[in-house]
Amino acid sequence: MKRFLTSCFGLGLLPIAPGTWGSLPPVLVFVLMCYFGASAVLTSVAMAALVLAGSIICVKYAPAIIALYGKIDPREVVVDEVAGQAVTFLPVRFLLTGVLSSSQIWVITLLGFFLFRFFDISKPWPIRKLEALPEGWGILADDLLAGVYAAIVLAVCVRLCGSGCAS
Repeated sequence: MKRFLTSCFGLGLLPIAPGTWGSLPPVLVFVLMCYFGASAVLTSVAMAALVLAGSIICVKYAPAIIALYGKIDPREVVVDEVAGQAVTFLPVRFLLTGVLSSSQIWVITLLGFFLFRFFDISKPWPIRKLEALPEGWGILADDLLAGVYAAIVLAVCVRLCGSGCAS
């Protein structure tokens, strides 16, 4: 059960780019909520729930996976990506007014996805330092901060682009 949860229902067991696969659940939830016209509050609550669930699972169960493989950050543990990617989308709906077009939804979603993956992979200061935290905390903290960085850049892009983004 611990492997199942920390691998985000098996996404982390995929052989190529497991972290990228682990980032997809919040992306899908965000897209669907935007398409179906969910409010900013409801969308943010869903993202916060993903952050909370991913964080709890990572901190609680990742130490067992670390012990199993003897690696500080096993590739199959991707629930931290779920939490970090959800952080990226947490504030963005509050910056958007009105009904979003399909192209706006896709531009914002893809930009948020690529920004998170960029910060998660490149690990600018002090993200890499957070990996040194013990057990599941080190696995989780760097992704949460990557999500914060991505959220800030995404927010700036959305504000600069305004309502006309990808229209």
